[in-house]
Amino acid sequence: MSREFSIVEPGSPESITKAEYSEEEYVEHFSDQVELERREEMERHEREMRELSGWERQKRGRAILNSRARDEGTALGGKFMVKFVRKDGLPETEISVGDLIRISKNEPLSDENPSGTVTEKTNYSIKAAFDDKPPGWIYDKVRVDLYVNDITYQRMLEALEKIKGLKGKKRKLMIKLLSDESLHTEHIDDLYLSNQMLNDSQKEAVIKALESDEIHLIHGPPGTGKTVTCVEVIEQAVEKGQKVIACADSNTAVDNLVEHLVSRDRKVVRVGHPARVTPILREHTLDYILENNATYKKAEELRERAFDLKDEQEKYTYPSGRWRRGLSNEAILSLARKGKSSRGIPSDKIKEMAKSLEIQEEVDDLFDKIDELEEKAVDEILERSEIVCTTNSSSASQALEGREFDLCVIDEATQATEPSCLIPIVKAKKLVMAGDHKQLPPTILNEKAKKEGLSETMFERLIALYGEEIKTMLRVQYRMHEKIMKFSDERFYRSEIKADQSVKRHTLSDIVEKSTSGKFDEILEPREPIVLVDTSSEMPERSRSNSTSKENPGEAVLAGELSKRFLKMGLDPVDIGVITPYHDQSDLIRSKIKEENIEVDTVDGFQGREKEVIILSLTRSNREGNIGFLRDLRRLNVSITRARRKLVVIGDVSTLSSHPVYEELFDHIEREGKKVTISL
Repeated sequence: MSREFSIVEPGSPESITKAEYSEEEYVEHFSDQVELERREEMERHEREMRELSGWERQKRGRAILNSRARDEGTALGGKFMVKFVRKDGLPETEISVGDLIRISKNEPLSDENPSGTVTEKTNYSIKAAFDDKPPGWIYDKVRVDLYVNDITYQRMLEALEKIKGLKGKKRKLMIKLLSDESLHTEHIDDLYLSNQMLNDSQKEAVIKALESDEIHLIHGPPGTGKTVTCVEVIEQAVEKGQKVIACADSNTAVDNLVEHLVSRDRKVVRVGHPARVTPILREHTLDYILENNATYKKAEELRERAFDLKDEQEKYTYPSGRWRRGLSNEAILSLARKGKSSRGIPSDKIKEMAKSLEIQEEVDDLFDKIDELEEKAVDEILERSEIVCTTNSSSASQALEGREFDLCVIDEATQATEPSCLIPIVKAKKLVMAGDHKQLPPTILNEKAKKEGLSETMFERLIALYGEEIKTMLRVQYRMHEKIMKFSDERFYRSEIKADQSVKRHTLSDIVEKSTSGKFDEILEPREPIVLVDTSSEMPERSRSNSTSKENPGEAVLAGELSKRFLKMGLDPVDIGVITPYHDQSDLIRSKIKEENIEVDTVDGFQGREKEVIILSLTRSNREGNIGFLRDLRRLNVSITRARRKLVVIGDVSTLSSHPVYEELFDHIEREGKKVTISL
């Protein structure tokens, strides 16, 4: 078999395309990459809408058919809210909070179809916000399609353009981000930590982040508490009277920050739409706080008056089409006052049009006042807040327009593209980023953009630019049994990570009494934290027609059977996760598992997550030893670090051992845990 190994691994500073830029180079380079990615995403969805039936799009998770809509009123900024419901529940779908959706009857690419932004998602419905009042037909059965979220790309491009106009400390920060000028630090002699439970490496990260005048990076391997460390940095900044914007690329990661901060009794405002609408989050969202603001209530009263007037206006003829006949608004109003007709338009029709224009003028005045009051209400709330939490993209929302911050903290920064991080950075004087460049980077669709560096994050580029001194590494993990942790630690983190005593030797035997009896006993053994199930080339992979993904029916059946056995042992379904590198395999496994609370997802979708038990289906099994994108070792690192107490790895050892690192992994499991050879 051929053996393949990259000397310069992805995620290492040596793999960076370019570390230092002039301002002009930087703006041009990343603007080009953003445009490439934007066009790729748009073309991908439009191509699918043209070539695939609605049913096929739904099967791929990018459309929802036969949805019924209901009016949900209006929200901040006069957005029109509509909920789309399926009585039998939503199908498996990629559509999530923050995505742009297009609503249609039969022709999804028609220019007349309205587009909205998803604000909430449940098992049975999605709610979306529309800028304009949607047409009445959407309240019949409609099709909902995932579409490109163009506003995010526009915000990236705007952030790149804003670089040219930055001044003062914001300008100084940007210079340090583009070239390796010396970084300034100020030594801190005495620091009282808000969180006294931090370990030594977390304390070191907090101190170095505070001592830095411009930039510091917190490198957090799996389970080491990146977010907890970020929260302490934020609290220390707030104690100094600084304004902080705390961001991440995903809604889920932002909500995680909010939960930590509000538990510390901080004045937090969550701008944007939380992915999980729990009471503790809802009461900290800007929309919720506005509902109890006196200034905003005045705006709401005026909005009701404006809509009442709009209803009244519909009784009168609006001057358009055949009734306009070249007459200006002023001419219509003048003729109405004189009671005259004109150009074949009777005087009573002139009066109707004049009345419509008078109402429209009043409505316009009301909406101007509404805008002023809403802006004032938002200002009142944000001025009283200590911390604004939002996604990178939503940091450029209207509510935060023109606002500046002393500190920008970006959590999970290695899951975001550089232009995405730039959106909040241009608002700040100092930057702290937390992430792990040894885990998966952001997903890039356009191959040219990927090759030219869009998948390389700012976090990685700054390490390449300044070296190790710009970052602090967290060295104690609170997730995994030490045997689960060990291979990742040795292979990716130079054996610098230690398992905390609270997790070092925890196993399933702490929470279940015994395994079930039968052929799977060796795999299920509660006292054994890590097991390799070698399928011995008896479960070959396959590809679906018109799919570039892979699936392995034998491994899918085995993963489903093991899930059932873990349930019989007494495990809660929410404590079990089944992951695989391939979308098609995750779909196939999901069809084998009837318990809906067992989470099945791709490795990419599970990044940042953890479960007591992880069943990992590696999928690839072929005579050629071809392992495809499993060659990206960051995917392997994520795969084997999601489990807390037990990791079951299912794979064809003969195929996967064509790569020396997988061979090392299998040797490690056999040495530290157990290897079982099985066939169905």
